Amino acid sequence: MANTTFSGPVRSLNGFISFGPKAVVSLTADTTLTVATHAGRIITCNDANGKFTLPTITSGSVGAGAGANDPNVQSNLGCTYLFWVQTAATDMDIKTDGTDKFYGAIFNGVDSAATGECFAAATDNDVMTMNGGTTGGKIGSWVEFTAIASAAYYVRGSLIGSASVATPFANS
Repeated sequence: MANTTFSGPVRSLNGFISFGPKAVVSLTADTTLTVATHAGRIITCNDANGKFTLPTITSGSVGAGAGANDPNVQSNLGCTYLFWVQTAATDMDIKTDGTDKFYGAIFNGVDSAATGECFAAATDNDVMTMNGGTTGGKIGSWVEFTAIASAAYYVRGSLIGSASVATPFANS
């Protein structure tokens, strides 16, 4: 198949490769993310105390007989949001609508030593706060969220913190 260029968002039932200047989106203020603008892109965090809300997960019809091969099915399962901290965090939150929860773990390492810890999200966690210190969020930290099931975001990443690291996960 030949390469094709599109100017708007593309929805694929079997994945795609995203690159070019629009593959990176900068957040400079509190933002509620959308699938069309943010999914599958690198999201640079340039607001030290920004509040970034992930889209509500919609699972729609997922069975083959119920429309899994229909590009119009209302589902954002599989959408991934990759955040990269470009401006050091002071009170940066990445959160859900309160119904969707986090599953997975984050590594939080100390920037001046070869130490760190892995923190798993509890089943009721729906917010991740970076403070640039104990809960990470120094420049170069990254975290990725993928809608994996109804009300479930899988999270993974590597945060750069300082002092005695602590979990960035909490409940709203």
